[in-house]
Amino acid sequence: MTAVGPLLETDLPGQPKVLLVDDDEVNLLLTAIALRERGFEVTEARSGAEGLSLLAQASPDLIVLDAMMPELDGFETCTRLRDMPGFESTPVLMLTGLDDEASITRAYQVGATDFFVKSPQWSLLAGRLRYLLRSSRTRIELERSKAKLARAQKLARMGSFEWHRGTTGFVLAAEALRVFGRGPAERLDFIGVMRMVPREERTLFLRLLRDVMGHNSVLITDLPVTLLDGRSRVVHIEAEPEFNDHGGASGYTGVLQDVTDRHQAEDSIRQLALFDALTGLPNRRQLIWRVERAIEQARRGGHEVGLLLIDLDRFKVINDTLGHAAGDELLIEVGRRLRGCVRHSDQVMEGMLEAVGGRSHRTLEAVGRLGGDEFVALLPDVADESDAERVAQRVLDAMREPIFIAGQECFVTASVGIALYPRDGETMADLLRNSDVAMYAVKAQGRNGAALYTPMLAGQGREKLELESALHKALERGEIVLHYQPKIDVRAARMVGAEALMRWKRGDRLIPPGDFIPLAEETGLIVPLSEWALKESARQAKVWQLNFGFSDSIAVNLPSRLFERSDLVEHIHQCVSAYGVPHRAIQLEITENNLMKDLQNVIPALHRLNEVGVEISIDDFGTGYSSLAYLTTLPISEVKIDRTFVRDLGITPQSSAVVTAIIALARALGLRVIAEGVETLRQMEVLHRLGCSLMQGFLFSKPLMPDDLEQWLAQTVLPRKAPWIAQANAELMLGGEGSGGDLQRGLR
Repeated sequence: MTAVGPLLETDLPGQPKVLLVDDDEVNLLLTAIALRERGFEVTEARSGAEGLSLLAQASPDLIVLDAMMPELDGFETCTRLRDMPGFESTPVLMLTGLDDEASITRAYQVGATDFFVKSPQWSLLAGRLRYLLRSSRTRIELERSKAKLARAQKLARMGSFEWHRGTTGFVLAAEALRVFGRGPAERLDFIGVMRMVPREERTLFLRLLRDVMGHNSVLITDLPVTLLDGRSRVVHIEAEPEFNDHGGASGYTGVLQDVTDRHQAEDSIRQLALFDALTGLPNRRQLIWRVERAIEQARRGGHEVGLLLIDLDRFKVINDTLGHAAGDELLIEVGRRLRGCVRHSDQVMEGMLEAVGGRSHRTLEAVGRLGGDEFVALLPDVADESDAERVAQRVLDAMREPIFIAGQECFVTASVGIALYPRDGETMADLLRNSDVAMYAVKAQGRNGAALYTPMLAGQGREKLELESALHKALERGEIVLHYQPKIDVRAARMVGAEALMRWKRGDRLIPPGDFIPLAEETGLIVPLSEWALKESARQAKVWQLNFGFSDSIAVNLPSRLFERSDLVEHIHQCVSAYGVPHRAIQLEITENNLMKDLQNVIPALHRLNEVGVEISIDDFGTGYSSLAYLTTLPISEVKIDRTFVRDLGITPQSSAVVTAIIALARALGLRVIAEGVETLRQMEVLHRLGCSLMQGFLFSKPLMPDDLEQWLAQTVLPRKAPWIAQANAELMLGGEGSGGDLQRGLR
C-alpha cells in the first residue's frame, strides 16, 4: 500500500460520499481504508444487490463498482442504477482486473463514467475519483446554465439559428422554433420563414439580406411575420458572419427574438408623442415636422406648399352649453370630417421620403390638431392658390352637415386662413402666423369662410396689435373719458338722466367705442375700464348735484362678466360712498343678449343690486330672445327700445307694431320704457303718440363732455328753444293735458 496522498482540493468542499461495491472482502477493506485516508466518506456493499439497496439512504456523490461479481455483476448493477430516478448522471467508476477493450467498451455502454484497472495505486484511484467528481460538478453546472439559458430564452422569446454554406444549411434551435410558433420536433426552413413574412416586407428583407451577405456585414433588422394561428408578430434578428480557416465566409450565426410587445409599447409612445390623444390626428409636434419636411422638398422641387389654419366658429358656446364631454365629441367628429378633405397619411417615417421616390413628399399631406378647436391642413404640393382654395371649400362644405351631439343636432362652421410657401413665408412659423392673420380676417367678416393671406391683412393685424398695446396704457395715462348723452322726458321737456358713453382720446383723435370696446372685451380690459366708468360716473353725479341740483341717475353699460363678480355691490357702494351720492345715482345697463346668455349667473347680482337701490335697465331690448317668464321675475326697472325699431317708425307698420308691443309689455310689468336712437321729429312724434315719452338720441343731443352738457342745458333746455320742445308742446296741446298726464304717470 502506498503512502497516504493529499486531501481533496479546496474546490471540492466537504467529504465526498462514495458507495464502494465489491464482493472481495480484502479488496473492499483495503480500498475503503485507502479512500477514507484520502478524505472520502465510504459506504461499503458486498454485492450488486446490496449496493442498489443502499443507494437511497447513502446518497453517494460517486459510485465505485467491481466489474466481476457473482449473481449481479458490476455491468448489470450499473445498468439498473441508471434506470433509477435521480442517478442518471451520478459518476460511476468501474473497477476491473480485465485490461481489455471489450470490457472497457461494455463499461461505457452500460453507463459507466470511467473505468480503473485494479491496483494498489490508491493515490491514482483517489485522483481519478476527484477528477470524476470535478467533471460531474462541471457538467451539472453546465446543464444548469443550459437550463437557465433555455428558461431565459423562453421568457425573452429568444432563440438561436445558424446558416452554413453547402452543409447543414439553415437550422433553427428549439427556442427559435418556439418564436415562430412551432414545436421542438417540427422542421422550419428558410423558405418556410419567408412565407410567414408579408409580401412587401419580404421583398425589402431579401434585398437587405443580399446586401449584407455581399459585404459579409452584420445583419440587424426587425421582421414582421404572421404565425400559423393568424397572430401577427415582430421578430428582431441579429446575425454575424462566420469565416473558415482560410478567411472565407462560411455562413452566419445569430439570434432572433419576439419583440412584438416592445414594438407595441414603442408605437404607443410614438402615438402619444406625435398624435393628438382625442382625435388621433397628428399633433403640433408632428405637424411642425411634416411642414418642415414639406418645405425642404418644395425648395428642392420648386413647387408650392399650402397651409390651411382651420378654426371652429362659436365652439365655446357649444362647449359651455352642452359640457366638455359634448365638446370633445364634437372635436372628434370634426377631425373625422377634416381627415376626409385631404389625402391624409398617418404614418410617415424619417427615411421614407428618400426611399419611396420623387413624389414621396405627397405622403406628408394630412390634417392635424394644433390645439383647442384649431386644426391645420398641410398641402405639400399645390400648383397655385386655387388648389388651396378648393381644399378650403371642401372643408367648409364638410362642416355644413349637422352634427349630433348629446342627443342634440348642432351646426358648426369654420373660418379658414390660407398661406402659401414661398409666397407667404419661408418657415413653418411664417406660414402659421400668416394663415392665422387670414383666419382672423374671416372672423372679422362674419365667419364661415376662407381667405388667402395678403400683406394688407398683416398691416391690419399689426394695427390691431398696436391698438391693443396702447389700450393697456390708455387708462393709466388718462386717455379714457366719458361723454354723457341726456335722457329726455319730452312731455316735461326736461332731462331725467344721462347715459355714460366711453371714448378714447388718443392723441388728436377721439376713438369711438365701436373701435375699441370689442378689443377691450376680447382682452379682458373691459373689466378695469368698467370699474373706472362706475367710479367716474359717481364723481360726475356729485359735480352735477352741486352745479345744478342733478338728482337723477347716470346709466353705465356693464358686460355680463362684471355681474358675475361677487364684489360688484361692494365696489358700487365704495364708488357712491366716496363722493357722497345715493346708490340710485348709478343705474346699470346690460344688453338683452348678454343678460340671456348668462342669465343664471347674473340673476343673484341683480337682486343684490336692487336691494341696495341700484336700478337695472335692459339695453337693446327686442333684439334678443328674452323669455317673458324671466321678465316677470327679474328685478329690473327699465327697458330700452333698440334703435333698429325706432329708425323706421312712421315708415313701416312693422316697426310701429313692435314698439307698441314693447310699450304694452313694459306697462303691464310696471317698467319704465325709453327709446334710444331718436334722430327725427317724426320718430319722436310716433313714439309720443304710441305712449313713450322717455327718449334719447341725436334729435335732442349727441353725447357731450360734462361741461358741454351743462352748457346745453343752460342754452337749449331751460330757454325751451329747441325744435323738439316746440313739437312736444304742440303734441301736448292736441292730446289734452289730462290724458297725457295719466300716460306719463303710468309709464313712470
